[in-house]
Amino acid sequence: MDYGSVADAAWRWVLSQVRWDGELSIPETPGAAVNPAYRDGVHGVGGLAYVLAEIRLTRPWTAEEERLASGIAAQVSAGVPHGTSYNFFDGLVSAIGVLTALGADPAPSVDRLLTLATPDGWPQTGFDPPRFLPGTRVTDVVLGTAGVLLAAVWADARELGTLAADVLLAEAVEVPAGLDWAYVPSRFRTDETVWMPNFSHGVAGISAALAVAGARFARPELVTAATRGAAHLLSLGDGFVVPQRIPAGEEPIAHGWCHGGSGTSLLYLALDRAGVAEVAGRPPLEWHRRSLHGVRTSGLPARLRPGFWDNDGRCCGTAGVGDIFLDSWCRGGDPDDLAFAVRLADALVERAVVDGPHAYWRFVEHRAEEPLLPPGIGWMQGAAGIAAFLFRISRVLQGSAEPVPRMDSWWACPEVA
Repeated sequence: MDYGSVADAAWRWVLSQVRWDGELSIPETPGAAVNPAYRDGVHGVGGLAYVLAEIRLTRPWTAEEERLASGIAAQVSAGVPHGTSYNFFDGLVSAIGVLTALGADPAPSVDRLLTLATPDGWPQTGFDPPRFLPGTRVTDVVLGTAGVLLAAVWADARELGTLAADVLLAEAVEVPAGLDWAYVPSRFRTDETVWMPNFSHGVAGISAALAVAGARFARPELVTAATRGAAHLLSLGDGFVVPQRIPAGEEPIAHGWCHGGSGTSLLYLALDRAGVAEVAGRPPLEWHRRSLHGVRTSGLPARLRPGFWDNDGRCCGTAGVGDIFLDSWCRGGDPDDLAFAVRLADALVERAVVDGPHAYWRFVEHRAEEPLLPPGIGWMQGAAGIAAFLFRISRVLQGSAEPVPRMDSWWACPEVA
């Protein structure tokens, strides 16, 4: 099967899992109960908006897809006035990305975030005692203030962006090589502070958000802070890879969108977009190439050992890495980037479980008794996100290189001003 055929089969399988019983939802895996907290976000039906945005560049939507898009937009919009979660995946920040992808108005989500703001940010849910204190604040892109800042830039919401950026500047920690941010500030923790330097939870993502915000809202002090954050990040490694967690965890190095060089490469593009000439003595674009080189030479998508490359999804796995390499190719035209993206797409086609008209993926979990996990459905860790990448690479190889800009990576796309 070719990329487009597998993408179609996977998308048909995803559509077969959509539930319309009084509310629109998808389970995490077939037959599972739907967690209400994740229903409308990127882990739930909201994530399907990004697949629909990709499909729209490939072909017109079917009547079923039109109905799905309308249903997602209506349901997500209806939840905004009562929303109290703020994160990139499943809260008001997620709603801004989802509604924008569908061409709907994100302004009510911006207004709700402004209403809920406090002088030191947005108190988070799901951070419970005894490790965390009540009212915990989070700084990072996927759960915290940096995600609010990315949403403000994406929605061109200056007031919200000012609030979020000022909170991040106040939470910055001076370190020998520059600035750093703990994903949960130490004053809200009862255990040791954990530092996760890469895009999702650490200095790379926070600095990227500050850089694009500084450029968008004409605040050079934000770009300076971002540059100092990048200088600290580079002091942790060699420009190719940096640790995914300090203190180190079971697998010290990752390579995906979330904790590895693929996502972290977005920082250097953000600095370049903000007009930064150099970081640690070299241009940001050189660090970008080094970061991608580290990913390309890591051994993925092979499963070299237990714990290394067990995932083919978008958040932590093959599809997310492939999308970043396609963005890089669209931006710079390096044939090595396209060749690596094709290699990753080949691995996804090879690993697809084809079941009649459907296709899906089962990942490996080396710590679980059963070696194959149940197939995931959604955008971040399932067939929806993988299908979008395969739709895209099929389209690219047929001569249509236009990317779908998203809140977490639009600055990697040269077509977006």
